[in-house]
Amino acid sequence: MKRKQWQDRGSGEQAEQHYLVQPRALAGGDVRHVSEFLRASGWRDTSKRGGPLRMERPDRTVRIAYDPYILPGGWTIHGRADGANGEWSAHLGQQTPVEIVAGMTDTLTRPRSAHAPNVWAPLQERHWHTRFEGQDYTATSPDGTASMQYWHSPDGATMWWTGAQDQQGNGWTASFTPNTPMHLVQAFATELASPDPVMRPRGRVPASAQIRTWSVSVKPSQLSAWQQARITAARAATWARSGTQSARPRTSARPYTTAGGARTRR
Repeated sequence: MKRKQWQDRGSGEQAEQHYLVQPRALAGGDVRHVSEFLRASGWRDTSKRGGPLRMERPDRTVRIAYDPYILPGGWTIHGRADGANGEWSAHLGQQTPVEIVAGMTDTLTRPRSAHAPNVWAPLQERHWHTRFEGQDYTATSPDGTASMQYWHSPDGATMWWTGAQDQQGNGWTASFTPNTPMHLVQAFATELASPDPVMRPRGRVPASAQIRTWSVSVKPSQLSAWQQARITAARAATWARSGTQSARPRTSARPYTTAGGARTRR
């Protein structure tokens, strides 16, 4: 493509080549898509310099880590036991596309819906093939690259398992302990089943015969605006929740204050 085709004559800004990638289940991606949203949502970054990514929810009930320095490497999401749910964890392979990871991690930043979750619903809506295999229930994508399974072991244990693989053997797997909150597994499944392509910069498209790409030219300002819109949405939602919580009437007695005035918070 000629240089003048890449040049924006109004601003002098030069467009860069990116690719729309399909299926998204094989697309990989930049972990900052996940981590920057969590930071904007008020999560604490507890990572050490030069070490793996580590994030913690403000109430300390969930921790997320991404470690590419160990084998097999990847994501670990750990939820602390609370009054209603036991301890749970999810392990996502290093090549799990970041949009699919974010389906689960973004949901951790929002209030839980009152609707009963159904993990299989988003897969069936996208015409995934479902079947029983013994005691296991499996759904497979129409192109055969991705699948999701509720798995039973011979000793009676259960687990959610999912993954994607191309014909060359490249791919990833993920597993969720059986007490992982179902609305999180459903959010993961929704992004996994989405037919929408994802964007990757030149040089970051995985080599796979099963991947289809479309070349697009994107200005840096456009890319920055798209990324900033996601961050802005996370901050706005966080501020809105904080405002709602602070506006709630008190249901317990106020802390003791002296006659001289209100107690000062430090």
